[in-house]
Amino acid sequence: MEMTLIYTVIGFALAGYSVIANDSIQTLGTFIASKKKWFKWYTLAGSASAVMIIALAWGWYSYDGDISYGRLTRIPYQEIQWYHAVAPAILLLLTRIGIPVSTTFLVLSAFASTVVLEKMLMKSVVGYGLAAMVAYIAWIAVSKFINEKFDEVDEKWVGFWRNAVWVSSGWLWWVWLSHDVANIAVYLPRQLDLTLLLIVMAYFTSLLFYIFYIQGGPIQKVVLEKTGTRYARSATIINVIYAAVLFYFKELNDLPMSTTWVFVGLLCGRELAIATMNKEYKLGYVFPLIGKDFLKMVFGLTVSVGIVLAIHYIIIPNNWF
Repeated sequence: MEMTLIYTVIGFALAGYSVIANDSIQTLGTFIASKKKWFKWYTLAGSASAVMIIALAWGWYSYDGDISYGRLTRIPYQEIQWYHAVAPAILLLLTRIGIPVSTTFLVLSAFASTVVLEKMLMKSVVGYGLAAMVAYIAWIAVSKFINEKFDEVDEKWVGFWRNAVWVSSGWLWWVWLSHDVANIAVYLPRQLDLTLLLIVMAYFTSLLFYIFYIQGGPIQKVVLEKTGTRYARSATIINVIYAAVLFYFKELNDLPMSTTWVFVGLLCGRELAIATMNKEYKLGYVFPLIGKDFLKMVFGLTVSVGIVLAIHYIIIPNNWF
Protein backbone atom coordinates (compact mmCIF):
# COMPACT_ATOMS: atom_id res chain seq x y z
CA MET A 1 0.00 0.00 0.00
CA GLU A 2 2.85 2.36 0.83
CA MET A 3 4.51 1.74 -2.52
CA THR A 4 1.19 2.31 -4.30
CA LEU A 5 0.92 5.71 -2.61
CA ILE A 6 4.50 6.57 -3.59
CA TYR A 7 3.86 5.59 -7.20
CA THR A 8 0.64 7.61 -7.18
CA VAL A 9 2.40 10.75 -5.95
CA ILE A 10 5.28 10.33 -8.39
CA GLY A 11 2.99 9.59 -11.32
CA PHE A 12 0.65 12.49 -10.54
CA ALA A 13 3.53 14.95 -10.04
CA LEU A 14 5.29 13.93 -13.26
CA ALA A 15 2.07 13.82 -15.27
CA GLY A 16 1.05 17.24 -13.98
CA TYR A 17 4.34 18.81 -14.95
CA SER A 18 4.50 17.02 -18.31
CA VAL A 19 0.94 17.86 -19.35
CA ILE A 20 1.13 21.52 -18.26
CA ALA A 21 4.61 21.99 -19.76
CA ASN A 22 3.90 20.12 -23.00
CA ASP A 23 0.23 20.36 -23.95
CA SER A 24 -0.74 23.67 -22.36
CA ILE A 25 1.46 25.48 -24.88
CA GLN A 26 -1.08 24.43 -27.52
CA THR A 27 -3.57 26.78 -25.88
CA LEU A 28 -1.38 29.28 -24.06
CA GLY A 29 1.44 29.47 -26.62
CA THR A 30 -0.21 32.09 -28.82
CA PHE A 31 -1.34 33.92 -25.68
CA ILE A 32 2.22 34.11 -24.36
CA ALA A 33 3.66 35.03 -27.77
CA SER A 34 1.18 37.85 -28.41
CA LYS A 35 1.03 39.30 -24.89
CA LYS A 36 4.51 39.05 -23.38
CA LYS A 37 5.52 42.40 -24.91
CA TRP A 38 2.66 44.18 -23.15
CA PHE A 39 2.31 42.41 -19.79
CA LYS A 40 4.54 40.96 -17.09
CA TRP A 41 4.77 37.18 -17.05
CA TYR A 42 3.15 36.93 -13.62
CA THR A 43 0.13 38.94 -14.77
CA LEU A 44 -0.42 36.49 -17.63
CA ALA A 45 0.19 33.52 -15.32
CA GLY A 46 -2.31 34.87 -12.80
CA SER A 47 -4.98 35.22 -15.48
CA ALA A 48 -4.43 31.68 -16.77
CA SER A 49 -4.46 30.32 -13.21
CA ALA A 50 -7.77 32.03 -12.44
CA VAL A 51 -9.43 30.43 -15.47
CA MET A 52 -7.92 27.06 -14.57
CA ILE A 53 -9.18 27.20 -10.97
CA ILE A 54 -12.69 28.07 -12.14
CA ALA A 55 -12.62 25.31 -14.77
CA LEU A 56 -11.46 22.68 -12.26
CA ALA A 57 -14.04 23.81 -9.72
CA TRP A 58 -16.80 23.68 -12.31
CA GLY A 59 -15.82 20.18 -13.45
CA TRP A 60 -15.61 19.02 -9.83
CA TYR A 61 -19.05 20.46 -9.06
CA SER A 62 -20.78 19.36 -12.29
CA TYR A 63 -19.38 15.83 -12.48
CA ASP A 64 -19.72 14.77 -8.84
CA GLY A 65 -16.12 15.36 -7.84
CA ASP A 66 -14.58 14.31 -11.16
CA ILE A 67 -12.24 17.02 -12.46
CA SER A 68 -11.72 15.12 -15.73
CA TYR A 69 -15.19 16.20 -16.99
CA GLY A 70 -16.18 12.54 -17.36
CA ARG A 71 -13.32 11.71 -19.74
CA LEU A 72 -12.27 8.68 -17.68
CA THR A 73 -15.56 6.78 -17.61
CA ARG A 74 -14.05 4.15 -19.94
CA ILE A 75 -10.84 3.90 -17.93
CA PRO A 76 -11.67 2.66 -14.41
CA TYR A 77 -9.45 3.61 -11.48
CA GLN A 78 -6.49 1.28 -10.93
CA GLU A 79 -3.97 0.97 -8.15
CA ILE A 80 -0.93 2.83 -9.39
CA GLN A 81 2.09 0.64 -10.12
CA TRP A 82 5.64 1.56 -11.07
CA TYR A 83 4.99 1.23 -14.80
CA HIS A 84 2.21 3.83 -14.58
CA ALA A 85 4.81 6.37 -13.49
CA VAL A 86 7.13 5.48 -16.40
CA ALA A 87 4.83 7.04 -19.02
CA PRO A 88 4.92 10.64 -17.70
CA ALA A 89 8.65 10.26 -17.04
CA ILE A 90 9.16 9.50 -20.75
CA LEU A 91 6.86 12.38 -21.64
CA LEU A 92 8.88 14.69 -19.38
CA LEU A 93 12.06 13.70 -21.19
CA LEU A 94 10.52 14.35 -24.62
CA THR A 95 9.13 17.68 -23.42
CA ARG A 96 12.56 18.84 -22.31
CA ILE A 97 13.91 18.38 -25.85
CA GLY A 98 10.94 20.17 -27.42
CA ILE A 99 9.01 17.29 -29.03
CA PRO A 100 5.22 17.96 -29.20
CA VAL A 101 4.04 14.40 -28.53
CA SER A 102 0.56 13.44 -27.39
CA THR A 103 0.24 13.24 -23.62
CA THR A 104 -3.08 11.47 -24.05
CA PHE A 105 -1.43 8.52 -25.78
CA LEU A 106 1.73 8.49 -23.68
CA VAL A 107 0.00 8.71 -20.28
CA LEU A 108 -3.37 7.02 -20.79
CA SER A 109 -1.85 4.15 -22.77
CA ALA A 110 -0.50 2.80 -19.47
CA PHE A 111 -4.07 2.60 -18.10
CA ALA A 112 -6.34 1.98 -21.08
CA SER A 113 -7.29 -1.30 -22.69
CA THR A 114 -6.24 -1.86 -26.28
CA VAL A 115 -9.85 -1.41 -27.38
CA VAL A 116 -10.07 2.02 -25.75
CA LEU A 117 -6.62 2.98 -27.04
CA GLU A 118 -7.69 2.07 -30.59
CA LYS A 119 -10.82 4.24 -30.29
CA MET A 120 -8.74 7.11 -28.87
CA LEU A 121 -6.41 6.84 -31.85
CA MET A 122 -9.25 6.87 -34.36
CA LYS A 123 -10.87 9.89 -32.72
CA SER A 124 -7.52 11.71 -32.71
CA VAL A 125 -6.84 10.95 -36.37
CA VAL A 126 -10.29 12.28 -37.27
CA GLY A 127 -9.53 15.33 -35.10
CA TYR A 128 -6.26 15.95 -36.97
CA GLY A 129 -7.98 15.73 -40.34
CA LEU A 130 -10.99 17.82 -39.36
CA ALA A 131 -8.83 20.52 -37.77
CA ALA A 132 -6.60 20.68 -40.87
CA MET A 133 -9.60 20.91 -43.20
CA VAL A 134 -11.44 23.54 -41.14
CA ALA A 135 -8.24 25.56 -40.74
CA TYR A 136 -7.46 25.42 -44.45
CA ILE A 137 -10.93 26.60 -45.45
CA ALA A 138 -11.03 29.25 -42.72
CA TRP A 139 -7.65 30.74 -43.60
CA ILE A 140 -8.36 30.69 -47.31
CA ALA A 141 -11.31 32.93 -46.44
CA VAL A 142 -9.26 35.01 -43.99
CA SER A 143 -6.51 35.53 -46.58
CA LYS A 144 -9.03 37.26 -48.84
CA PHE A 145 -9.14 40.12 -46.34
CA ILE A 146 -5.89 40.11 -44.36
CA ASN A 147 -2.25 39.10 -44.80
CA GLU A 148 -1.12 37.25 -41.69
CA LYS A 149 2.53 37.52 -42.65
CA PHE A 150 2.32 41.13 -41.45
CA ASP A 151 0.69 42.76 -38.45
CA GLU A 152 -1.22 45.27 -40.57
CA VAL A 153 -4.14 46.31 -38.36
CA ASP A 154 -6.07 49.56 -38.64
CA GLU A 155 -5.41 51.73 -35.59
CA LYS A 156 -9.08 51.70 -34.56
CA TRP A 157 -9.04 47.87 -34.38
CA VAL A 158 -5.85 47.48 -32.34
CA GLY A 159 -7.66 47.61 -29.01
CA PHE A 160 -10.29 45.14 -30.18
CA TRP A 161 -7.78 42.49 -31.21
CA ARG A 162 -5.71 42.89 -28.06
CA ASN A 163 -8.80 42.37 -25.90
CA ALA A 164 -10.01 39.55 -28.12
CA VAL A 165 -6.84 37.58 -27.32
CA TRP A 166 -7.79 37.60 -23.64
CA VAL A 167 -11.33 36.37 -24.27
CA SER A 168 -10.46 33.76 -26.90
CA SER A 169 -7.51 32.44 -24.88
CA GLY A 170 -9.69 32.06 -21.80
CA TRP A 171 -12.33 30.10 -23.72
CA LEU A 172 -9.75 27.88 -25.42
CA TRP A 173 -7.92 27.26 -22.14
CA TRP A 174 -11.20 26.16 -20.47
CA VAL A 175 -12.19 23.82 -23.33
CA TRP A 176 -8.69 22.35 -23.47
CA LEU A 177 -8.70 21.69 -19.72
CA SER A 178 -11.96 19.77 -20.06
CA HIS A 179 -10.06 17.37 -22.36
CA ASP A 180 -6.54 17.10 -20.99
CA VAL A 181 -6.97 17.24 -17.22
CA ALA A 182 -7.95 13.58 -17.63
CA ASN A 183 -4.29 12.82 -18.41
CA ILE A 184 -3.40 13.89 -14.87
CA ALA A 185 -6.59 12.93 -13.02
CA VAL A 186 -6.13 9.31 -14.14
CA TYR A 187 -3.72 8.94 -11.20
CA LEU A 188 -6.35 10.12 -8.71
CA PRO A 189 -9.64 8.71 -7.40
CA ARG A 190 -12.49 9.50 -9.76
CA GLN A 191 -14.22 11.55 -7.05
CA LEU A 192 -12.04 14.03 -5.18
CA ASP A 193 -12.81 15.51 -1.79
CA LEU A 194 -12.40 19.26 -1.27
CA THR A 195 -8.97 18.96 0.36
CA LEU A 196 -7.53 16.98 -2.55
CA LEU A 197 -9.12 19.38 -5.03
CA LEU A 198 -7.38 22.33 -3.36
CA ILE A 199 -4.04 20.47 -3.42
CA VAL A 200 -4.46 19.81 -7.15
CA MET A 201 -5.32 23.47 -7.79
CA ALA A 202 -2.28 24.67 -5.83
CA TYR A 203 0.06 22.31 -7.69
CA PHE A 204 -1.30 23.25 -11.11
CA THR A 205 -1.06 26.95 -10.28
CA SER A 206 2.60 26.64 -9.28
CA LEU A 207 3.31 24.80 -12.54
CA LEU A 208 1.58 27.48 -14.59
CA PHE A 209 3.59 30.26 -12.98
CA TYR A 210 6.79 28.37 -13.74
CA ILE A 211 5.81 27.81 -17.39
CA PHE A 212 5.01 31.50 -17.85
CA TYR A 213 8.27 32.43 -16.11
CA ILE A 214 10.27 30.44 -18.70
CA GLN A 215 7.96 31.78 -21.48
CA GLY A 216 6.70 28.36 -22.51
CA GLY A 217 9.99 26.49 -22.58
CA PRO A 218 11.45 24.55 -25.54
CA ILE A 219 8.05 23.38 -26.84
CA GLN A 220 7.02 27.01 -27.46
CA LYS A 221 9.20 26.90 -30.59
CA VAL A 222 6.45 24.86 -32.31
CA VAL A 223 4.19 27.91 -32.00
CA LEU A 224 6.73 30.67 -32.66
CA GLU A 225 8.02 29.19 -35.92
CA LYS A 226 4.54 29.39 -37.48
CA THR A 227 3.52 32.49 -39.46
CA GLY A 228 2.27 35.47 -37.47
CA THR A 229 1.57 33.71 -34.17
CA ARG A 230 3.01 36.68 -32.27
CA TYR A 231 0.28 38.97 -33.63
CA ALA A 232 -2.85 39.54 -31.54
CA ARG A 233 -5.16 39.19 -34.54
CA SER A 234 -3.63 35.91 -35.70
CA ALA A 235 -3.56 34.53 -32.16
CA THR A 236 -7.26 35.30 -31.75
CA ILE A 237 -8.24 33.55 -34.98
CA ILE A 238 -6.17 30.47 -34.06
CA ASN A 239 -7.72 30.37 -30.59
CA VAL A 240 -11.32 30.62 -31.83
CA ILE A 241 -11.00 27.90 -34.48
CA TYR A 242 -9.03 25.55 -32.21
CA ALA A 243 -11.51 26.01 -29.35
CA ALA A 244 -14.48 25.40 -31.68
CA VAL A 245 -13.00 22.10 -32.93
CA LEU A 246 -12.17 20.94 -29.40
CA PHE A 247 -15.63 21.90 -28.16
CA TYR A 248 -17.20 19.85 -30.95
CA PHE A 249 -15.26 16.73 -29.92
CA LYS A 250 -15.98 17.41 -26.25
CA GLU A 251 -19.71 17.30 -26.95
CA LEU A 252 -19.39 14.35 -29.36
CA ASN A 253 -18.61 11.73 -26.70
CA ASP A 254 -16.64 11.16 -23.47
CA LEU A 255 -13.76 9.31 -25.15
CA PRO A 256 -10.34 10.91 -24.52
CA MET A 257 -8.47 12.19 -27.56
CA SER A 258 -5.16 13.81 -28.41
CA THR A 259 -5.51 17.59 -28.42
CA THR A 260 -1.91 17.68 -29.70
CA TRP A 261 -3.01 16.01 -32.93
CA VAL A 262 -5.86 18.50 -33.31
CA PHE A 263 -3.51 21.44 -32.68
CA VAL A 264 -0.86 20.28 -35.13
CA GLY A 265 -3.57 19.56 -37.70
CA LEU A 266 -4.89 23.09 -37.30
CA LEU A 267 -1.44 24.62 -37.77
CA CYS A 268 -0.88 22.37 -40.78
CA GLY A 269 -4.08 23.51 -42.50
CA ARG A 270 -3.33 27.13 -41.65
CA GLU A 271 0.20 27.08 -43.08
CA LEU A 272 -0.99 25.40 -46.27
CA ALA A 273 -3.75 27.99 -46.71
CA ILE A 274 -1.35 30.91 -46.19
CA ALA A 275 1.08 29.35 -48.68
CA THR A 276 -1.74 28.83 -51.19
CA MET A 277 -2.87 32.45 -51.02
CA ASN A 278 0.60 34.07 -50.93
CA LYS A 279 2.76 33.45 -53.97
CA GLU A 280 5.89 34.66 -52.21
CA TYR A 281 5.34 32.08 -49.45
CA LYS A 282 6.91 28.93 -50.89
CA LEU A 283 5.36 25.49 -50.37
CA GLY A 284 8.90 24.14 -50.22
CA TYR A 285 9.21 25.87 -46.85
CA VAL A 286 5.83 24.71 -45.57
CA PHE A 287 6.02 20.96 -46.20
CA PRO A 288 9.25 20.36 -44.21
CA LEU A 289 7.75 22.42 -41.37
CA ILE A 290 4.47 20.52 -41.10
CA GLY A 291 6.14 17.22 -41.94
CA LYS A 292 8.53 17.61 -39.02
CA ASP A 293 5.66 18.12 -36.58
CA PHE A 294 3.80 15.11 -37.99
CA LEU A 295 6.84 12.86 -37.63
CA LYS A 296 7.22 13.96 -34.03
CA MET A 297 3.59 12.99 -33.35
CA VAL A 298 4.09 9.59 -34.98
CA PHE A 299 7.19 9.10 -32.84
CA GLY A 300 5.17 9.83 -29.71
CA LEU A 301 2.45 7.42 -30.85
CA THR A 302 5.05 4.70 -31.43
CA VAL A 303 6.37 5.15 -27.89
CA SER A 304 2.79 4.99 -26.55
CA VAL A 305 2.02 1.76 -28.39
CA GLY A 306 5.29 0.33 -27.11
CA ILE A 307 4.28 1.16 -23.56
CA VAL A 308 0.86 -0.48 -23.77
CA LEU A 309 2.27 -3.60 -25.48
CA ALA A 310 5.02 -3.89 -22.88
CA ILE A 311 2.50 -3.62 -20.04
CA HIS A 312 0.04 -6.16 -21.45
CA TYR A 313 2.47 -8.66 -22.98
CA ILE A 314 5.57 -8.44 -20.79
CA ILE A 315 4.84 -6.84 -17.41
CA ILE A 316 1.38 -8.30 -16.82
CA PRO A 317 0.93 -10.84 -19.61
CA ASN A 318 -2.02 -12.50 -17.88
CA ASN A 319 -3.94 -9.24 -17.63
CA TRP A 320 -4.86 -8.74 -21.29
CA PHE A 321 -8.24 -7.01 -21.50
